[in-house]
Amino acid sequence: LRIFFFSLQFGRTEVIDNTLNPDFVRKYILDYFFEEKQNLRFDMYDVDSKSPDLSKHDFLGQVFCTLGEVVGSPASRLEKPLGGIPGKKCGSIVLTAEELGNCRDFATMQFCANKLDKKDFFGKSDPFMVFYRSNEDGTFTICHKTEVVKNTLNPVWQSFTIPVRGLCNGDYDRTIKVEVYDWDRDGSHDFIGEFTTSYRELARGQSQFNIYEVVNPKKKMKKKKYANSGTVSVSYGAAEGDVSTRLSAIKRLTSDLTGNPSQSTSLHYMNPYQMNAYAMALKAVGEIIQDYDSDKMFPALGFGAKLPPDGRVFHEFPLNGNIENPYCNGIEGILEAYHQSLKTVQLYGPTNFAPVVNHVARYAAAVQDGSQYFVLLIITDGVISDMAQTKEAIVNVSFIVCVTVVTLANFSPSSAMVELDGDDIRISSRGKLAERDIVQFVPFRDYMDRTGNHVLSMARLAKDVLAEIPDQFISYMKSRGIKPNPAPPPYTPAGHTHHTQI
Repeated sequence: LRIFFFSLQFGRTEVIDNTLNPDFVRKYILDYFFEEKQNLRFDMYDVDSKSPDLSKHDFLGQVFCTLGEVVGSPASRLEKPLGGIPGKKCGSIVLTAEELGNCRDFATMQFCANKLDKKDFFGKSDPFMVFYRSNEDGTFTICHKTEVVKNTLNPVWQSFTIPVRGLCNGDYDRTIKVEVYDWDRDGSHDFIGEFTTSYRELARGQSQFNIYEVVNPKKKMKKKKYANSGTVSVSYGAAEGDVSTRLSAIKRLTSDLTGNPSQSTSLHYMNPYQMNAYAMALKAVGEIIQDYDSDKMFPALGFGAKLPPDGRVFHEFPLNGNIENPYCNGIEGILEAYHQSLKTVQLYGPTNFAPVVNHVARYAAAVQDGSQYFVLLIITDGVISDMAQTKEAIVNVSFIVCVTVVTLANFSPSSAMVELDGDDIRISSRGKLAERDIVQFVPFRDYMDRTGNHVLSMARLAKDVLAEIPDQFISYMKSRGIKPNPAPPPYTPAGHTHHTQI
């Protein structure tokens, strides 16, 4: 037996002779991207000869899935039935995934210095350090800057945590350059000196080998007796695993219902030949993120509509019409509920975000043990009518919920949207700052392909919509002191003494 996968063939396993329950040893390393849909196909053959031509062998069945399905399954183990031969049971295939962890670690370090050069005329120095990651072309990219310690030649900087991949791209022996400066108010900071090291050295922590001479190359060239401009020592160095390796998410999807769906100018227009913008955005994002939900049941809410029978305006209602159970079965279930709601409700403004944000917050507040993480996707026409209330709601839920806003408007993003995004200035309300940046704003119009290739444009949309979620998830777990659960024991099939992974 042999297994093959990918339409563009990626690899072939070894052949295991004379068995109906093969346990393949050969493994494959794939780049995994949370925010992308990575389709896989596995084909199984019974090998009859040494010929590499697949037509010379018996086809036993195939399986289609995504890499996200495998990673998102319990213990990252996915079992699916083989298909592809009508009317025949072809058995099943078990797929397991294991993350290569060395480049997803986080480094926590602390530094101190001794006898740095005096740079200030009326004082000592106000030193800070800048860390640079080396690139393959020999250049350097800044990756961290410490705080300034005022008026001292023997500073002790605060400890900091940084992803190892940000520090050295996961290569423990890659050069790290550190520059030491004296801070000046006008920004013309004085260069004190520099040194180079590697993460492998820094991770050893405090030792005689982690004391570095801070050297100013210009001084060294001019002064024969020049030794150094001080020393920097590692006070503490350690690595910790990334909690994203145990990602488990619950999603809430929300659609703004405004406009007349019977008119072709409406964003909700129900064209019999193609999906409207709301449906395309829901499908593009939902098909990827659903792989990380265990039961594939999603509560979907609408807002901004008059509901039967009395025509009252609601800013928070279940798309499927069931107040007791707003859950929809998969993304197709959400799309079906969305299309049915367009036939029964009257779309009506204004566009209020606060009710649905608070709705999700009530669920999230009840589950803060790390077993669930809530992502709120809002698809809207780009106008916010309750800005003050929305800001207050986001500030209040910033410690438990992640919010992504996709606006379908054809005009430039409003100042309100930019303010909610909070990339430049952290959002605040009533003098209270949001605990973290939880809002991401994505303008749909930037992803419309003029050639009509909606598949590629929607893939780019989904990638950008979901790009910030892993880091937001990690920051939430770390802020709560929640660590990953222990890895489950290896799966051992009945009658086997070991189990290897595909």
